[in-house]
Amino acid sequence: MLTALLFLLFIGMLLASVPVALCMVVATGIILASSGDFTMYMVTQRMFSTLTNPTLMAIPAFIFAGVLMARGGIARYLIEAVQAWVGHFPGGLAVVSTLCCMIFGAICGSSPATAVAIGSIMIPGMVKAGYDKKYAMGLIAASGTLGILIPPSIPLVIYGVTAEESIGKLFMAGIVPGIILGLSIMTLAVIRAKRLGYGSAEKATWEERWQKTFKALPGAFLPVLILGSIYSGIATPTESAVIASMYTIIVSAFVYRELKLPDIRGIMVESVGTASMLYLIISCAMVFALYLTNAQVPHVISQWIADNNIGVIGFFMMTALMFFVMGTFLEAASIILITLPLLLPIMKILGISPIHFAIVMVVNMELAQITPPVGLNLFVVSSISRATVEQVVRGVIPYIILMFIVMIVFMFFPQISLWLPDMM
Repeated sequence: MLTALLFLLFIGMLLASVPVALCMVVATGIILASSGDFTMYMVTQRMFSTLTNPTLMAIPAFIFAGVLMARGGIARYLIEAVQAWVGHFPGGLAVVSTLCCMIFGAICGSSPATAVAIGSIMIPGMVKAGYDKKYAMGLIAASGTLGILIPPSIPLVIYGVTAEESIGKLFMAGIVPGIILGLSIMTLAVIRAKRLGYGSAEKATWEERWQKTFKALPGAFLPVLILGSIYSGIATPTESAVIASMYTIIVSAFVYRELKLPDIRGIMVESVGTASMLYLIISCAMVFALYLTNAQVPHVISQWIADNNIGVIGFFMMTALMFFVMGTFLEAASIILITLPLLLPIMKILGISPIHFAIVMVVNMELAQITPPVGLNLFVVSSISRATVEQVVRGVIPYIILMFIVMIVFMFFPQISLWLPDMM
């Protein structure tokens, strides 16, 4: 009864436009108070003890690196280099957009940051080249989601902390699915561009190609630095994130010379604002999880699953539907933190690898980023392109269908996700 009341309070406050973090902590506080076994110390202790996990320090560092890339010239030079090589093919600018989102996603780990950095440059460029604006916005919104699948990934860090799984193995598991999904988006974008008669950019000379490639090399080395330092054992994911931030500062300030001292304040404000939002959600979600654990909700659900024998595929389908619905009003971090404590015992009963499930779950979160009414990438792209969210949604619908199909493939073929982690 109290659990049902908890979810009713949570949903009611969400519908009243109360921030997600406050919904979780206030609803849980009311239920704990009504149960008579409650002190404010329990709430604050749970919130602050969660944030002492060293692995979570990777989140603000990756966010900071992503903002620096967008403002320090690295993103722009990467786009110019890729465009010089493939921009002249039919639908070439669509290929450039997707490839750059994949590269940028391999550095910052954030979908909104990827969409902002690449979209602010590529959407005007594609419109100028004759592409329909809805097409360009939909492509960037969908490609931007790759930022949370291709490692490093902030949602995978949160998943790893919550499930107590190796962050390195989770990152490794995202590589092949990230490449497959990126190539799928690219293929669909090119097919649609050819069908709609969209042209290509002017062909660059070989001299221009090599010049722009050489210019972009310092930024392009970042994914190698981040993933190489983790998988070689030189650094932990948290240390690697800090190394990436320092390297980005050096490249932006001293190699490209586009990062000036007055820019630091704006970069810090944006980074701290985004990281603070995630930290508040994480700490409040742990209070939410505290009640669920004490009320033995995961045990009850696990027992129901075992008694009804729904099977692995049934479990995947049920969770996919649940994530799709939740994704219409919650962001990725909230969904992971609310649902994962409930799902882990069920996965153990069904024999599902937490690494495999992590990738399927993140693809679900990617769909959440572009699902109305509150898909973050929809609002980001709408803001940078000065268009309505409805226009972005019209452009992104084909990619929602594609990503759902790819997600089904990942469900049925776990080795796509597990091949690289199993080799570690």
